[in-house]
Amino acid sequence: MKKKLFLVSTLLFAFVAAMAQGNWELKKNENGIAVYTRKAATGNLKELRVICELDATKAQLISTLQDIGNYNDWVYSNKKSEILKSLNPYKIIYYTESRLPWPIKDRDLIVQLDISSGAEILEIQAKSIPDYLPQNKKFVRVPYSLAKWKVTQVTENKLKVDYTFSVDPGGSIPSWLVNATMAIGPYNSFAKLREMLKEKYNN
Repeated sequence: MKKKLFLVSTLLFAFVAAMAQGNWELKKNENGIAVYTRKAATGNLKELRVICELDATKAQLISTLQDIGNYNDWVYSNKKSEILKSLNPYKIIYYTESRLPWPIKDRDLIVQLDISSGAEILEIQAKSIPDYLPQNKKFVRVPYSLAKWKVTQVTENKLKVDYTFSVDPGGSIPSWLVNATMAIGPYNSFAKLREMLKEKYNN
């Protein structure tokens, strides 16, 4: 009986959480890059989703994501990125700094990147591990972020990307400001990533 009650309560909780999240709402759709947002299950911030195609192979995308030091070339507002520890080529812990407009304090972030390439789907996860290093007083440490990529090879040199991202930037950024600008950064990042992949591998 207790097991049944536990199962019912668990399913009910999952249902309520899913309802609280809301549906994806299209915020920007230009040049084949669609950016969606939705209300997160908890807190005032929103989650986002990007769907687009990239002119590359899985191996080429993996190589680009492993090149942590060159994230400045395409990641929006990225100030600095460096590898802290490479557990293997597909599991990397790295540090990154993000430049934010004055008077908002810049953020820093420690991330574990996990890459898993299956026969059909390439799955990538970048999750924050904020306590990996002591905090730097010059920055606000981002307490939580989670990015997930699901990538499929559409043709020999074309990928379809389904990317989701959620973040708590920490500090005193008003949630309305974060929500109002959430579509800008991801759109610009994927536009630059697509341009960079095209120039590097398809010229």
